[in-house]
Amino acid sequence: SKYTGFKEMLDGRVKTLHPKIHAGILHDRKNKKHKSEMSKQNFPAIDLIIVNFYPFQKVVIETKKPKKIIENIDIGGPTLVRAAAKNFKHKIVIVDDNDYTDVLEEISKSGGVSFETRKNLAYKAFSYVANYDSQISSWLLEKNSTEQFPKYFPIPLKINNDLKYGENPHQKGAVYTLEGDKKGPLNARIIQGGALSYNNFLDADSAFNLVNEFTNPAVSIIKHSNPCGVSEGDNLVNALINAFNCDPCLLYTSDAADE
Repeated sequence: SKYTGFKEMLDGRVKTLHPKIHAGILHDRKNKKHKSEMSKQNFPAIDLIIVNFYPFQKVVIETKKPKKIIENIDIGGPTLVRAAAKNFKHKIVIVDDNDYTDVLEEISKSGGVSFETRKNLAYKAFSYVANYDSQISSWLLEKNSTEQFPKYFPIPLKINNDLKYGENPHQKGAVYTLEGDKKGPLNARIIQGGALSYNNFLDADSAFNLVNEFTNPAVSIIKHSNPCGVSEGDNLVNALINAFNCDPCLLYTSDAADE
């Protein structure tokens, strides 16, 4: 409000949506007409844009109140970021706090930020906004039970971690998880052994999906995406014993046979 000279309105829904801000972000420094218009309006340039969005997904997890969830759909933040990312040739946009240090170091060394860095930051910015919008779209889709097969299917995925290698040693791999998803093998705690590989995650996912077919405590033992033992039980210990006894020979010899 102090910068624009215009008080925010509609309970804060409108505050950064102002020509002084967006002209400062979107004008082309090499365009004479743009420079003239900025000068006439006495609008200064805005070169660095850093935005933290309303925590939509966090609010979805914490409350079931649609009104509160809707009020946490950020409008001004994504608008600022998209404008800055579009004009990355002249602007620096940051949405990931992990980039703060690198940008500061580059500015301190060279007095600015290179075209390639700004282009990469713009890519991150558009990806961030797309992911944020997909979270909102997914939530609305869940509330709209009449549309069984939507024309567009948003999937808000975020990288979980890099893998040592992909399906084969010469391939690279990474694991992505749904924003806000607290279920499944990606949220499991490793009790013993090293980090999981691509194939380990496939097996864990197969096991998870299989045991979810049962209502009682169930255990599934998977080898190369195929169950070699599965059982229900009064408790998980009994289910594990029964699943193991489905084919103990295969379980003992499978690794040796692979070699």
